[in-house]
This record gives sequence, structure tokens and C-alpha cells, in this order.
Amino acid sequence: MSDCIFCKIIRGEINTQKVYEDSDILAFHDAFPVAETHVLVVPKKHIDSLNHVEEKDLELVGKINLAIPKLAETLGLNAGFKTLINTGRAGGQTIFHLHYHILGGRFIRKDGLHQV
Repeated sequence: MSDCIFCKIIRGEINTQKVYEDSDILAFHDAFPVAETHVLVVPKKHIDSLNHVEEKDLELVGKINLAIPKLAETLGLNAGFKTLINTGRAGGQTIFHLHYHILGGRFIRKDGLHQV
């Protein structure tokens, strides 16, 4: 999708702080972090949401799920991390390109204070 912000990032039209990239996946720091470590992992193939994953996407989704723990380790999240997928507007999804959040460390409240 030409107007999708994640597609623009994937195409290099918008700069971002990359964490990992291969032929199928891009991981980068979230521009609006809610935790000390907040990285987004996106497939390079545009898929609107988890609701739109099809059987032909199983290998890609599996690859992402195998990559996430390795990425978390490289980010220093050896003690643990959260993985989140928002799906649909009611599920909190604001960008309609499937993406996984890797969250670690203390969470940051909207008022800027940390919460454990």
C-alpha cells in the first residue's frame, strides 16, 4: 500500500532506527515508545492485521515469531519481555499493517513518569 507508513519505512522513504532487517522482516524502534525498550517488528509484505493473515503467510508469520526472541536477546531483554499485536480499531490498532511490539524494561506513562 503506497500510503501505509510502515510500507514507506520498508521502502526507505521514511528514516527509522533499524534494529534488524532481512528479506522478509524489518524491526525498528517505535517512534512513540511506551516502554524503555519498544521495538516494532513488521513483515515487509503488507498484511492489514492479524485478521488478514492467510495460510500462504504461515511461513512468514512463523519466521517473525522465531525472530522475536532472538531480537529481544540482542536488545538485552534476557530477563523477559512482552510481545503485543493490536488487531482492529477496537483492539488498539492505529496503523493497519501487521506489526508486533517487543516491550521490555519499565513502562512509560503518557505523563512521562515510569511505572514498573
